[in-house]
Amino acid sequence: MINIKIPGEGELQIEHVVFDVNGTLAVDGILLPEVFSLLKVLNKRVKIHLLTADTHGKQSEIDRQLGITAFRVKAGSEAEQKAAYLGNLGAEHSAAVGQGANDSLMLKKARIGICVLSEEGAALETLLQADLVVPNIVTALTILNHPTRLVASLRK
Repeated sequence: MINIKIPGEGELQIEHVVFDVNGTLAVDGILLPEVFSLLKVLNKRVKIHLLTADTHGKQSEIDRQLGITAFRVKAGSEAEQKAAYLGNLGAEHSAAVGQGANDSLMLKKARIGICVLSEEGAALETLLQADLVVPNIVTALTILNHPTRLVASLRK
């Protein structure tokens, strides 16, 4: 569990981290370098969840590489499906990481929503729903692995 007190924000108790896959952890269906090792470290503290529309049809390979089976969202109402998945976990004890328009509701609903600027860009609506914006997935994963770094950005 990630447990940290943020002045003006209260105590965070994060048990789950939900990641969008394509554009966030992978580009063109290929897992980005350093993601595997950073997720492995994070997985010792929290339960990791992957959500994908499998745009590139390569999710089975990513599942195999990570040892995690992603939840596949169906075409249409993808943002709502991702938000519902997060809600079923318990949004108040979850962080969400993404960059696409279909991640916006998930980031808004999560206790901590992190928008990643990626090679695919980031949707403005997702950026506006995030609590934190980072330049890349490596930074997001590093912050989650060293959660005291959240204090400086999120304190009020």
